[in-house]
Amino acid sequence: MDLITIIGLILLGTFLIIAEIIFVPGTTVVGILGCIFTIYGVYLGYEYYGVSTGSLILIGALILNVVALILAFKGKSWERFSLKGSIKGKFNEDFNLDIKVGDKGVTISSLKPVGKALFDDHEIEVRSNGGFVIENAEIEVIRIESSKIFVQPVKN
Repeated sequence: MDLITIIGLILLGTFLIIAEIIFVPGTTVVGILGCIFTIYGVYLGYEYYGVSTGSLILIGALILNVVALILAFKGKSWERFSLKGSIKGKFNEDFNLDIKVGDKGVTISSLKPVGKALFDDHEIEVRSNGGFVIENAEIEVIRIESSKIFVQPVKN
């Protein structure tokens, strides 16, 4: 029973470490749990079987982790889960509207600082100068840079 527990902890730790690196990078919680399970399994090996067998379990755990990582990266199993496509389009480029500085419109969504606005029955992505603009507010175009349209609320 003790050896099965040790092997189970080490295998679970190895699985969690690989899962952290390949499937959920950046969370660190899964990787830390994997290290804790592996270290605890090795600790139990020393505790139950002494220094010589515990050292063999430690070496085996290290070899298992290294081989598992090499096989995981070499087998490219992680590519099945990666995004292969890319977005080539840009916002506000699929129409030919004649929007000029000074044109007025109404926000469809709140601008935080980016949102949607309605100009001549056309929905367009606009941005404020960094401030928050509420929904259904009257806005005015103050600047246009390539496809970015900057607006500000109209002061009544």
